[in-house]
Amino acid sequence: MIVRRLLRTAVAATVVAASVLLAGAAATPAPVPDDPADPVRASEYWLDGARIREAWQTTRGEGVTIAVIDTGIGKVPGSFDGAVVGGTDVSGTGTSDGRTPLGAIDGNHGSWVASLAAARGAPDGTGMIGVAPEANLLSISVGFGAAAAVPFTEQVAKAMRWAVDNGADIINLSFTTNTLDWDRSWDDAFLYAFDHDVVVVVAAGNRGSGTNIIGAPATIPGVLTVGGVDQSGQASLEASTQGITIGIAAPSEGLIGVSADGTLASWSGTSGAAPIVAGIAALVRSAHPDLNAANVINRIIRTAVRVDSMGKAPDPLYGYGLVDAAAAVTADVPLVDKNPMGDLAEWVRVYRRAETEPLPEPTVEPVTVPPLPAADAPTEPGSPLLPSAESLRYGTLPLIALTVPVILIGLGVTAAARRIRSAGSRTPHS
Repeated sequence: MIVRRLLRTAVAATVVAASVLLAGAAATPAPVPDDPADPVRASEYWLDGARIREAWQTTRGEGVTIAVIDTGIGKVPGSFDGAVVGGTDVSGTGTSDGRTPLGAIDGNHGSWVASLAAARGAPDGTGMIGVAPEANLLSISVGFGAAAAVPFTEQVAKAMRWAVDNGADIINLSFTTNTLDWDRSWDDAFLYAFDHDVVVVVAAGNRGSGTNIIGAPATIPGVLTVGGVDQSGQASLEASTQGITIGIAAPSEGLIGVSADGTLASWSGTSGAAPIVAGIAALVRSAHPDLNAANVINRIIRTAVRVDSMGKAPDPLYGYGLVDAAAAVTADVPLVDKNPMGDLAEWVRVYRRAETEPLPEPTVEPVTVPPLPAADAPTEPGSPLLPSAESLRYGTLPLIALTVPVILIGLGVTAAARRIRSAGSRTPHS
């Protein structure tokens, strides 16, 4: 982790130093070529809405690498020239460079995602431009359903490790499983990313495609889950879902993306909101190369803009609020010592029982039991018809003691009754 941060710091310092030497002035980046009359640029409303253009005055993401684990980034001239620095396929059906689009329906998805994160744009300031147009990209192609020869959970686990091992500073995952839980193999894969100081950005999912509740990987502790809003900053009814793990909200409606064949397409969904945030994370890491992943995430959520309808943060629709790129890059934010989005290692320890310590062996000292008293000597057996001392003491004698008085009382009552009758018989009649 420390080595990764030092390398990122060195790269950023080299870029800044080169800019100073070439410009002969301060290290302020030159303005991004940006033609306001270009209809494509004008349609990218999030560049101003999320204050991305302001953040470009500080950095454009140089020195940072974003891994896009998706259906493959197409070989589009211009948009990704010099951006994709590596790739692989984990589906078993793609090409080794991860650049062949997978899936008859989803084939363009990876290119759309990548273009929102880091499309280069044309030198004259026209055409689609990504949030971090100077960041590098890794293309890791995965296949959904019949488009893959490898189980999806296995693809994701392998893709996460490959991304980390090949220099990813940020990993973007624009898909959902529609289930709260995840395969156990993902525990180690995501922990591997977190242990290597990688920011993992995940889409929350879309109601319009049947996602009623937030699903994995958006439920994994430690990832930055992105919910979606419309052009006015209100939670999207179709292009987002809700859940307690959402950390930040970003535009998810009226998006555009570069398809694998180079054409532009209109699309919506948190699949697009996630790479916008991944691009902003690249801007933060480029501007602050000494920050670890936990503090990059913390800067993004702590500088978010609250929405009037929000409840207590994190809100199930907006998380901590609407993403603000300029504030995330330039604001003074106190450091934290742990990931504000949760601790996967602790979750695994508690819920998977992966680190349960064995119970100690019982150490019981022997107990000395005193000897029992000697038994009474046996008595001679007698006839059950004859009284014994015990039967006389507890049976016959008490019975006599109770019976005799009763008999005497009965005799007295009888004698008294006779005397009364005798006296009555001698009384004269009137």
